[in-house]
Amino acid sequence: MPKLKLNKSNVDTKALPDTSPAPKDVLYWDTSETGFGLRVSPKGKKSYIAQARIPGQPRDIRITIGPHGTWTPDTAREHARDLITMMQKGIDPRAERKREAAHAVTLRDVTDAYLRDRDLKASSKHEIERHVTTTFAAWANKPIKSITREMVTKRFNEVKTKGTTGKGPAPAQANQSHAILRALINYAIREYREPDGTAIIRDNPVDVLYKKWAKIEPRKRRIPDKKVGEVWSYLAKAREAAYNRDTWSGIDAAMFLILTGVRSGEAYTLTWDRVNIDEGWFHLPDPKNSQPVWLPLSSQALHLLETRQRVKGNPYVFPGKIRGRHIKDPRALWEKLGQIAGVPLSAHDMRRTFSTVAMAHCHIEKVRVDMLTNHKTKDVTLSHYIETQHLSWLKPDVQRVADWIEAQASAYDAQVLNECSESETVELSNT
Repeated sequence: MPKLKLNKSNVDTKALPDTSPAPKDVLYWDTSETGFGLRVSPKGKKSYIAQARIPGQPRDIRITIGPHGTWTPDTAREHARDLITMMQKGIDPRAERKREAAHAVTLRDVTDAYLRDRDLKASSKHEIERHVTTTFAAWANKPIKSITREMVTKRFNEVKTKGTTGKGPAPAQANQSHAILRALINYAIREYREPDGTAIIRDNPVDVLYKKWAKIEPRKRRIPDKKVGEVWSYLAKAREAAYNRDTWSGIDAAMFLILTGVRSGEAYTLTWDRVNIDEGWFHLPDPKNSQPVWLPLSSQALHLLETRQRVKGNPYVFPGKIRGRHIKDPRALWEKLGQIAGVPLSAHDMRRTFSTVAMAHCHIEKVRVDMLTNHKTKDVTLSHYIETQHLSWLKPDVQRVADWIEAQASAYDAQVLNECSESETVELSNT
């Protein structure tokens, strides 16, 4: 190996021989520091190196320090001394670099890797990002290994009692955010290792919340049975009087939710290419449980879709105000329906209303309702022996639900008409 006094003048150009014909890298060892050298590639790229043997190893270890320019000969030589000293003490700098890199992995790094490696829905990715950038913003750029059980307990209680912004208690958000953190740290435990293969994190600090999770009562809110007819009657009349396309979309979307029991996101993003009017079904290719399903439509739902106005250039069944986009949640409509029903209402409450009507009033088996509402099931017979995707065979069931709802509206309208007639009769009699 040629030797050369590695100083700036020599390394820059003049003292280096022409290496262009060389088929591979050429090494130049420093004349004053054993184990310190310069590697020149066939294209002329120059990098500093250090080389020594670890006791007990069969051959020398060569480590790249960095490129000339980023490193000066003097700084590279000093770093080479440190590396050579480590190797003489039996320490492999390559393993040490890997260890340091693993221990420096941040919560942000883990999140990015987790989102890259996992096949997640857009909504799940959004929730993970939201909590990492808000709930755990102070930890995002810190090594994930530095998150302790004490830190987890403190932050959990803060969110539980004050919310992520300090505006009020948010127990559900406390549970959700720390469940996400637990998943991210479990991923880090599996993925990031010491040079000897052991995990950089031995225990998940979120496990400290065992039996401390906030108790969340399941929501049971829906349209009260005695108000179903009045709500449906209002929607039917409001549909006839809708004064613009956005209002009409909101009303029809609400009616579609009641008639089908699907999730709001599944209804709002429904496109015309996934609706078959002639055969009476609509298709959800990627619902929450990730099982594609073809759901039957009642005659009422078919009429609603048949009479919807299609917007040129917009693929959505329920188009919104913005060109080419679908409807947003019609908050004003839910407030009005809540006033009629006597309880606050949201889009998801229509799903509960559908399920309650199906089971309590139409006496449809729960397993059938679960399939129509696309709930996950662990029933082996259902999963392996019954058609759970193409559900046209359940059309009689959705028809019974729709007929019951419509019957309640007819009864309500008849009652209102009768009360009006009685009122007019009394008024004439008094006159």
